[in-house]
Amino acid sequence: MDEIRSTPPTLGSADVSALAHLYRGELYRSTVWRTRLDATTNWAVVTTGLALSLSFSSADASPLPLVLVGLLVAVFLMIEARRYRFFDFWRIRAHILEVHFFGPILLGQGVRLDTGWNTVLHQDYRAPALHITLMEAAGRRLRRNYGWIFGIQVAAYVGKLLIHPTPIATLDQLWTRATIGPVPGAVVILCGVLFHATWITIAVRTYRSRRGADRDRPPRPARDSVLDLARGAS
Repeated sequence: MDEIRSTPPTLGSADVSALAHLYRGELYRSTVWRTRLDATTNWAVVTTGLALSLSFSSADASPLPLVLVGLLVAVFLMIEARRYRFFDFWRIRAHILEVHFFGPILLGQGVRLDTGWNTVLHQDYRAPALHITLMEAAGRRLRRNYGWIFGIQVAAYVGKLLIHPTPIATLDQLWTRATIGPVPGAVVILCGVLFHATWITIAVRTYRSRRGADRDRPPRPARDSVLDLARGAS
């Protein structure tokens, strides 16, 4: 009886075939969510382009569209951050199978269960939980895509204030051009600085953060090592 219990578990051909189909399903779901990420990024790029066209259509055009599109892109960012959490949820499952299931097979080692990847997947299917927080997802999208979009908006807005309708000669002209209705230009500039400083802070603070929304749970070395290896350089 002890010898039977000590025998390591193995997977038969039917099990391997089932896992291959499981991988195809997980890869398909991650691809669907990856496409949804591209959609929100495209919306942000298109709206930024429209704002640039409106603001620079003439020397007397208002820079207000650049301000408004910044708020709109922030909405797109939060939508994409939510979508990225689900994309990551499916992607990490597929990547675990790639690294821990297909990887050893490609190296001629056969199916290996000693790393505990099967237990990690079992737990994830039994009690699904997103592996990344909303702020971590927003920080990742900021570093990859939206930081560049916000940077272009800031450069365009500052350039608009500096050169249109004529190059500024004094600082007072800058405040005057930045004025929006009853809101003084200095207040508008200050709000813009705080707005973009928030995104910079999120991008920096989440740069080295651990993936996983369940911070309150005690660390699980086996699970963490499997997830860390599966993430790789992503």
